Formats: sequence, C-alpha cells, structure tokens
Amino acid sequence: MRIFRHYDELPADARGAAVAVGNFDGVHRGHQAVIGEAGRIARSAGMPWAVLTFEPHPRTVFKPDGEPFRLTPFRIKARHIEALGVDELFVLHFDLEFSRRPAEDFVEGVLVAGLGARHVVSGYDFVFGHGRRGDCDLLLHEGRDAGFDVTCVAAVNDGDGRPYSSTRVRQCLVAADPRGAAHVLGRPFEIEGRVEHGDARGHAIGFPTANLHFAEYLRPAVGVYAVRAGIDQGTHTQWHDGVANLGRRPTFAGTDLVLEAHLFDFDGDLYGQHLRVALIDYLRPETKFDGVDALKAQITADCTRASEILAGT
Repeated sequence: MRIFRHYDELPADARGAAVAVGNFDGVHRGHQAVIGEAGRIARSAGMPWAVLTFEPHPRTVFKPDGEPFRLTPFRIKARHIEALGVDELFVLHFDLEFSRRPAEDFVEGVLVAGLGARHVVSGYDFVFGHGRRGDCDLLLHEGRDAGFDVTCVAAVNDGDGRPYSSTRVRQCLVAADPRGAAHVLGRPFEIEGRVEHGDARGHAIGFPTANLHFAEYLRPAVGVYAVRAGIDQGTHTQWHDGVANLGRRPTFAGTDLVLEAHLFDFDGDLYGQHLRVALIDYLRPETKFDGVDALKAQITADCTRASEILAGT
C-alpha cells in the first residue's frame, strides 16, 4: 500500500480511484464495511482502491487539552487499513485552517482536482467541511455535477441490532470490557510502542515486565488483563501469551499510568523493541498490597487464570 501525504501532483496511477473517505479511528467492523465497499467497486471496475483519512484526528485539533481518546494512532490505523488490501492511502493534514474550508471546496479541490476520484464511498454519518455542512446528500449533488459516483454505506449492526462505532469501542474499554471492544473491532484492542526501561521491580520479584506508556491512546480501565504480546520480527510478529497490569502501581507508590506486560515462557531483552499488547480479557482491578509477598502470590494467581483464559481463545 502506498501512502501519500498530499493530494496534488499525484502519479497518474494513483488517480481515478474508488475512494473511501473518513476518519476511521479504530478501523472497526463498520469502517471495514465502508472501506470494503470501495474495494468491491474498485475491483469490479478495474480502478485503484483508496482510502482518504485525516491526521491528526479533528477532535485533537478542536480540543487540544482533552483527554486522550485515540483507538488507532496513525501508524496502527495505516497497518489495519493495509491489511484490508487497500492500494493507496491518502492522509490529509487537518488543522484549524483546513477545518474552515467549505465543503464544496473540499470536493472540488481534493476529491476532483487532486485525487480525480471516480467513485466516493462514505459512511452514512460522515460529515465534512466548515460548519460540518458536507454530508452524503452534498456528495451526491456534487458528484452529479463533477462526474463521480457516490455510495453512502448504511450503519452496520451486530446480531443484537446495535451499530458498530468507535464510541462503542471506547465505552467498552473504559468499562473494563475488552471482549466487547473486540466484538466491535473484529479483533482485540491493542496498545503498542517501544519498550521502555522501568524500575526493574518486576524482574526483582520474579515477574519481569515490558513497560509501555500510552501517549495518545485512550486509557482503558485500570487493572489486570490477560493479554497476547506481539514482538515485531521484521515482517513477522511473534506472539506470546501473558498477563499485564495497566495502572499506576500503588503498592510501590507509582504515579504514571503504565502498561506492564509479563510474557509467559519468554526470556530475552525487549528494551527498545516494538511491542504490540492485545487486551484479551479483564481479570481484576488494580490493588494496593501490604507487601511484596502478597503481590507475588496474586501475580501467580493472575498468571494461572490468564493462562486458562488464553488457552480457550
């Protein structure tokens, strides 16, 4: 998949695509339906299959001091989009100046003049342009005049009739329901980053951990999780079962929010490596223990329970 961070002077073979347009934070099942519809159209008509998205997320621009909320920072979002088979990813820089651009100007300048889009696909609730004036109706109207086709994909619901949405994923994670989040995403929710040096207390008590900080990720419920941790090996990811504490380590008077993952049957140096930690199930809230022995006993019990859960998934 080729990534373009501009929309002007594109190579000829990147223009004329069926383009799925949206923020796509999470790349959940509903997003996958929108992107997949663009792919179906592209393949049937022999045109490129593209996705157009915006970075940083508009919410970050409009509420710069707000709580972190991203489900998929750009690197991760791009990986999930590429996994769907997309040919081109167009990434437009979003800032306050861009937000003031009229919806019609976005269509004419970006979709038509820039991308030469032949078919535009969006979700039913996609809005764009100054004052959020742009929507499916405007796309249909502009498409008739400019010569591109438009498909607006209806809400995609699960078996209970509830639509898949990024908001629903966030609600599940905050409510300590990673299985619910995985149901909406179509895969477990992951946190990833470079493994950082900690205070080495885990190693000292016999449970060495790989520590990740959260950056722009949404903060799930604090507590202990059954996890699968993936170590990047070039184009391959090596997965290990494990258990992780997401919290501030009250037993040791910690303050920073850290994800500490203990990988089963792993003996190696992870410092500086890129690690993916998938939250599979929630085991218990974070607890302050009276001493190290009590903490070790609970971690042992957590490892046993996590192993049982992961063996069944």
